[in-house]
Formats: sequence, structure tokens, C-alpha cells
Amino acid sequence: MSAQIAVVGGGVIGLSVAWRLAAAGRRVVVIDPAPATGASWVAGGMLAPIAEAWPGEEGLLTIGSASLEEWPEFAEELSAVATDPGLRTDGTVVVAVDAADAAQLEILAGHLGSLGRTVERLNGPRLRRLEPSISPGVRSGLLVAGDLAVDNRKLLRALLTAARNSGVEFATATAKSVRPGEVELPDGSTLECATAIICAGAWSGRLHPTLGALIRPVKGEILRLRARPGALPPPRRTIRGLVESRPVYLVPRADGELVLGATQYEAGFDTEVTVRGVGELLADAERVLPGLSEYALIECAAGLRAGSRDNLPLIGWLEPGVLVATGHHRNGFLLAPITAGAVLALVDGKPLAAAVRPADPVRFAPAVLP
Repeated sequence: MSAQIAVVGGGVIGLSVAWRLAAAGRRVVVIDPAPATGASWVAGGMLAPIAEAWPGEEGLLTIGSASLEEWPEFAEELSAVATDPGLRTDGTVVVAVDAADAAQLEILAGHLGSLGRTVERLNGPRLRRLEPSISPGVRSGLLVAGDLAVDNRKLLRALLTAARNSGVEFATATAKSVRPGEVELPDGSTLECATAIICAGAWSGRLHPTLGALIRPVKGEILRLRARPGALPPPRRTIRGLVESRPVYLVPRADGELVLGATQYEAGFDTEVTVRGVGELLADAERVLPGLSEYALIECAAGLRAGSRDNLPLIGWLEPGVLVATGHHRNGFLLAPITAGAVLALVDGKPLAAAVRPADPVRFAPAVLP
């Protein structure tokens, strides 16, 4: 089997890259045992670079903000060639439960202000006018009107359809290793290609010797809830909370479900959901939205995010014939449009856009890169 381009990994990044390349006329094969599953299937779908900003991560804020600007057009194009990906434009409310949490929000607001990015400070009563289900115990918050969210599962279905409609082929297999000119499969066979692109998320470190020291799995557990008759309706906006310094998020879906996440563990490749993780998520979420106690718990799942050394993704050449687009950690959905565009530019021999250049894996040379 051969292809002009082999994309290893069929999550949100791999599918976005494959679609963009195929739409530009490339012959593309995606290698993945189960496309549109894994960590992408259990994601929250927040597109929130402002709400997630923090001092010292200015590069991540820059690339995230640039990608956020591309999202409306990205979603519109997907709707035209496939199906509606479920983009929401209601914004994000970030809330603090106690005084220490409120101090953290002040640090965030001050940091964003120093960068010329403004958010609206809200006291408790104003928060509850925006979102009546927020607990009376929540002291203060921030309104980030420009943040977006997307239904991760609708998006994955749309990307699969768009990729297939653009001529992308799929090889249902698990790649064993990637070398210039070929992808090795577990049975010893190879898929020959002019360019291989590693988009395998947390498993990317197993595919190329350079990535073993750069990419690690970070476990995250999520829950899906549904309002039962008589319960308070879900919030309209994404709610990000700090509960005694522990982060929690709640992302509404158009069908009435609510995605609750996310724990974060360094636990290798363990994907079992733990009683402790579920209990902590529910306890913290109920302190933000007490009405959740009347909701139905309809799903518990865990996924493995691809963490990098500095929380920035790796987007660029590892060696001639081998590109990488991985290490997006909790920002895979946010960064999908800009990552796909960057990979297309690199394949075409064009330079990376300014916002993406800090993600070039060359930043780790000479310590790791050959």
C-alpha cells in the first residue's frame, strides 16, 4: 500500500490535517485502528484560550487566540461539505468559590489586562443574573465573551465525512513506527509515502525516537450529565470554576447534556475511570452548580491527552519526510484549524505563520532533535 501522505492518527488533529491536505489535492491515507475515538471522543470541546491563559504561557495564548479566530470559518466550511459541527458562541464564565480562588481570578484578569486583553469582572449577584443555576456561595467571576465551544462528537463526525468526501482513505491499523518514506505496521508490512505526519496524540512518543522524550500521556476523566424532569436547566455558557484551587469545567450541549471535567493525572497509559475521580468531579461541580445533584449521570470516561515539555504543541519537521503535529494537551480542539493550516503550509514548502513558530520542535534542539 502507498500514499502521497500518510497521517498517523485519526483524532481531531489527524482528521483536520487529512481533510485540509486532501481538499488541497493531496492523496492521503489515515492510519488509525478506530478513527474519531480516543481522547477526542471524550473531550469537553472548549475553545477558550483567554479563560485558560496564565502568566508564563504567552506562546500558548498567542497560538490559541490565532486559532480561535479561524474557528468560525473552519466550522462554516465543515457545515458546507459535511455536517454542522456544533459550534457555540455564548462565551465562558469563570467563577471562584472562595477568597483564594477569587485571588487567582484577579491574577488572571490582571495578566490579561497587561497583554491588552480585557475580561469583565462580575460579583456574585451579576453572575447569577447571567447564569441562574450558579451557587449562591460563588463569590465572583469573569465573563469571557469571545470564547467558543464545540460539540466534540459532532465535530468528529463532520471531520470524518469531510475527509471521506475529499478522497481520504483509511487504513484500520495501529502504526508501529514512522521513518522517512514509510510507516511500519504491527504485522511487519509497511505503507510507503512521500511524507508521514505523526498526529497520534499521547501515543506519538512510541512512533519516532525523537518523540519519546518529548510527549507523555496525561490522563483526564470526564462525565456526561443530563437534566432530568424538574431539574434546573443546564447553563447557556461554558462554566469554568476554581474550587479551592481545583479546576472544574461544565460545557453545555445543544441536546441538553452537560460535559463535566476534567481530572488530570500523570498515570501512564491507564484509561480506567476511578471512583475517586468521579467523586471529586461531582463534588466540585455541585459547589458551582448545586442543581446537578438532580441530574442523571449518563457516561463516565477517560482519555489520554498528549502533554509536551512546555505545554506547547509540536508542529513541524522532525526530519526530511517526517512531520509532527502532536502534543496539544488540553487544546487539541482549539488548535485544530491552525494546526491543519500549518501542516498544509509545511507540506507546500511555505514557512510557518508567526503564531505557530514557537511550536516548531526545533526549539528542543540540540538536546533531543538529531
